[in-house]
Amino acid sequence: MPSFERPADAPFEIFLMAPPGLEEALFDEVKGRGFKRPRAVPGGVMLLGGWPEVWRANLWIRGTGRVLARVDSFRVQHLAQLDGRARHVPWASVLRPDIPFRVEANCAKSRIYHSGAAAERIETAIRETLGATPSPEAEVTVRVRIEKDICTVSLDTSGELLHRRGHKQAVNAAPMRETMAALFLRQCGFDGNEPLLDPMCGSGTLVIEAAEIAARLNPGRSRRFAFEQLATFDAEAWARMRAVSPQRVPGFRFHGSDRDAGAIAMSEANAERAGVGGFTQFRQAVISDVEPPPGPPGLVMVNPPYGTRLGDRRELLPLYQALGQVLLRRFVGWRVGLVAADARLAEATRLPFLPPGPPVPHGGLRVMLFRSAPLP
Repeated sequence: MPSFERPADAPFEIFLMAPPGLEEALFDEVKGRGFKRPRAVPGGVMLLGGWPEVWRANLWIRGTGRVLARVDSFRVQHLAQLDGRARHVPWASVLRPDIPFRVEANCAKSRIYHSGAAAERIETAIRETLGATPSPEAEVTVRVRIEKDICTVSLDTSGELLHRRGHKQAVNAAPMRETMAALFLRQCGFDGNEPLLDPMCGSGTLVIEAAEIAARLNPGRSRRFAFEQLATFDAEAWARMRAVSPQRVPGFRFHGSDRDAGAIAMSEANAERAGVGGFTQFRQAVISDVEPPPGPPGLVMVNPPYGTRLGDRRELLPLYQALGQVLLRRFVGWRVGLVAADARLAEATRLPFLPPGPPVPHGGLRVMLFRSAPLP
């Protein structure tokens, strides 16, 4: 049934984007938060819901990079047909005429193959039927995908990518996105009920994400979203939703160390802005000086340098070997999660890793998560 015949309160498809290879981890998170009928699909998770579910997904879900609301879907085989069909999309029910918008289109395996021309047709239809003004800088984005002659029209309800939590101002050279960090932590079985140590913490992403999970802080609590500029937005309902917080004081502290004093300063500042400075601790230390923090065993989570060239990787072998020696000697009972772009570097640690997870795109490379059971 086309969307313009659908009742206003009928559920629609909501797509939560994930890095390829981490769809199942995102599915586990979404399912655990009580969303209806989620299913893992290539590139993310699909679920059914209404606008409150769109708001919750942006506010609650740590692992998704973007939340798309599906507005319409129809078959189209040429640009004139797209032009006519786009004028029947119920734009006035979702977009405001006083808010600028932009259109991004992508075409694959379709008779319509020119994405720029497709975007122009959609833009013209919105401008002429709704009266809204297109702008390349607009936060409200209409995303159009034409694949195998099926045109799917979605609204980007997030705006800025969701890994931008609104807290991190200082970053190191190759930071891991918070969304990816959250999914890797989930794959390691981390739920906030154990201590965590990152011995190469950089700007503190893994430590801060772990502390936020433990404190039950909503990842979207400090930022705004594109859906606040849509016709479907209810400011009072959104304020009530944001006011509900399951926040708690964690039972453990979350630790990071790094050999670089500048990284420690960045981590401490980022943790304070995130509101988790009271239960995170960072110190300057080289790998050979790393010790387990007081308390029970937990999770060592580490994202070491990858090396982008063969020579770089050879130079990194001693670092990985030293990391493995320290963990095997001092961290009995702790589990290890290690992100690596080269299985040979992970193997150089001599840690008893389980088979790695699928390759995941990250910073122009493909990385894998290596996990261990508690170290003997």
